[in-house]
Amino acid sequence: MTGTPNISPCLWFDGQAREAAEFYVSVFPNSRVLSVSESQAGPAEGNTLVEFEIGTQRFSAVDGGPMFKFSPAVSFSIACDSQDEIDYFWDKLSENGKPGPCGWLEDKFGLSWQVVPARLSSLMEGNPAAVMEAAAGDAEDRHRAVAKGVRRGVNCPHRAWPLCLEPSTPPRYQAGSDDSPA
Repeated sequence: MTGTPNISPCLWFDGQAREAAEFYVSVFPNSRVLSVSESQAGPAEGNTLVEFEIGTQRFSAVDGGPMFKFSPAVSFSIACDSQDEIDYFWDKLSENGKPGPCGWLEDKFGLSWQVVPARLSSLMEGNPAAVMEAAAGDAEDRHRAVAKGVRRGVNCPHRAWPLCLEPSTPPRYQAGSDDSPA
């Protein structure tokens, strides 16, 4: 073998492959539908196959029928550089879907997504307990807890101070107050 082969996800839908592909390319910049075709023979005759790209990542979407469903065991993670990006992708992908905990959501087609700060991995290395506490969120914001923790930054009532997207932002807490890091 001379190099690493290209890997592209194939997403299985039940009659929604084209609609799903068109939705995803409308959400993500620099995305496009490459082709739409129908199987002409065999057990998949009449089923739609859509090839599309999100950025430089190629995907296939196939109308394979009701036999298989998506599950959170496989998800796509979106590493966002700003709160505006988090809010944009969260709002678009969760519309008519199901919000989940800690930045996870299921879109209207049942596909799972994680909308998280790009710095999450490095933050986890620095203080994982504080990050996990922030990600737990309060009951009303649990579905977008990571995003809310990022927005609140060091002022987070859950002591999520390491989730601030602006590493140069000085801590804005009073020693001994509820906002001070533990």
